[in-house]
Amino acid sequence: MTAMAQQAPASPLIGYTELRTDLAGGRAANVFTARAYVVRADGTGRREVAPQLVTGPDTWTQSAGWSPDGRQAIIACGWESTENAAWEEEHRTFRMDPGAWLLDCCLVDMATGQTTNLTGVERVSHYNGGLFFWPSDPGRLGFTPLIHGESRPYSMNRDGTGKKDLSQQAGFAYGFNASPDGQRIAYHQDYQVYLADADGRNAAKVPTGQPFNFAPVWSPDGQWVAFVAGVHENCHPHVVRRDGSGLRQVADRGGYQGWILFLDVPDYHQGSSDVPTWSADSRWLYYTARVGEAVELMRVALDGKVEQLSQSRPGVLHYHPKVSPDGTQVVFGATRDGVRQLYVARADGAEAKPITALAKGRAAMWAYWQPVPKARQDE
Repeated sequence: MTAMAQQAPASPLIGYTELRTDLAGGRAANVFTARAYVVRADGTGRREVAPQLVTGPDTWTQSAGWSPDGRQAIIACGWESTENAAWEEEHRTFRMDPGAWLLDCCLVDMATGQTTNLTGVERVSHYNGGLFFWPSDPGRLGFTPLIHGESRPYSMNRDGTGKKDLSQQAGFAYGFNASPDGQRIAYHQDYQVYLADADGRNAAKVPTGQPFNFAPVWSPDGQWVAFVAGVHENCHPHVVRRDGSGLRQVADRGGYQGWILFLDVPDYHQGSSDVPTWSADSRWLYYTARVGEAVELMRVALDGKVEQLSQSRPGVLHYHPKVSPDGTQVVFGATRDGVRQLYVARADGAEAKPITALAKGRAAMWAYWQPVPKARQDE
């Protein structure tokens, strides 16, 4: 080996969120402790992201994605008044009024720490979530603001200006995202999935005949949209082509309710939705399902071939799988040691290793792989 031997590339980063789960006082008391973190896929390099955004009490941050080049982390920053949190706990529902809530999505430069609040530019709402970079259009972003009590799909310019409502009808929209070629969008509105052109026109409902349709996500090749459909506590992975054809159910979750209870105290919102995600080559849909007395990590091919990727003792819960951009690994949450930790395994579920080591009363949630474009792989 020569002195000039090339150093092996660093393990990719994974953005995620840590929070307390056992504080008295209910949902808000624990959510107020949430902080955005990164850790490498080998478990090294754990550090908090953008601690400067946590400026006072009742404020939190959450990892929410990455820029396409991986240089910027998307961080949601929230605040809620103590009085409003107490009212929500008493009435067991959200009350997201101006002055009581503030949620923005910020970009954080991972090299410099510089933070930019794009949803605060030409502000259209006090509550702004779901920020994403528009595929194939570096000058455009998407996000989901709350407008007059309704969540709407919006686009904006890269600098935060030019915010535009893409919804064509009234209703509460969520799960908004764009196809890889940037030409189509998907979202669910009043729990019905819609596909539309990039400007919001020609919106068409996916006709499942089910009352609960949730969380549409585009396949990396842009040919399919996956989502869950059924009734709230009994819904299953479905797929449909980008033109609305080919609708079918591809898997069954075996009685799994479809959300993870991420707190160890009562949560009136019933935790966090646990929905399918695509493999990098669009061949597999990863999801979680009840098998016996555990909730296992699964994947299903478009032709309906199902593979169980974990074998667990009774009571173990797997949640929120995400496949790496190169398709070789999957990160997921699991309670294998009794705590909600993150694990990284091969794409087939083998050789799983924990990448967090949190104590009881804490949780690691909502993982996102950092993109590593080819131009950066040799840096």
